[in-house]
Amino acid sequence: MTSTSTPTPRQLYRALDRGEITKEEFRASMREHALALIEEMEEVHQNPVAAWIETLRNRQAAARLARAHGEHVVREAFIALSEVADFPLAHWLWNADHDHLPLYCFLRTRKEPIFRVLKLVSQPWLLMLSVEYGSAAKGQATREKFTFSRERFGRLTVTKREAA
Repeated sequence: MTSTSTPTPRQLYRALDRGEITKEEFRASMREHALALIEEMEEVHQNPVAAWIETLRNRQAAARLARAHGEHVVREAFIALSEVADFPLAHWLWNADHDHLPLYCFLRTRKEPIFRVLKLVSQPWLLMLSVEYGSAAKGQATREKFTFSRERFGRLTVTKREAA
């Protein structure tokens, strides 16, 4: 798995465009992301039944979120969360705006590191998101509440972050 200190591919592209990193550094970081994906695929291959059950749980959670708030709002919340500077699961959420990727791919209900949306409140200029992430052990997961506000151009930025 990629470390939390490794920038997301979106952040790497921006850094490359600004000239902050070289092409070699960019390729090395992208290689880390690719290896993490390959490792995840190998785990799925080793235990396909557990992976299938996890997929069913994730699909159910994603369908519930999309039904309650709309898929676009959920994806927008995930992208905003991936832009939070020290959010440990940003590398799982960075491409949530790609519509060809199913929404359930970004949720992890039982498999570590877990990522669950506990509550989502969306208003025109404000979005509040409560998430649980980290350890799957009972009571060991980290819960945080994020408040995002919209900039003048409609982009969400974090205004408040607190432990829930």
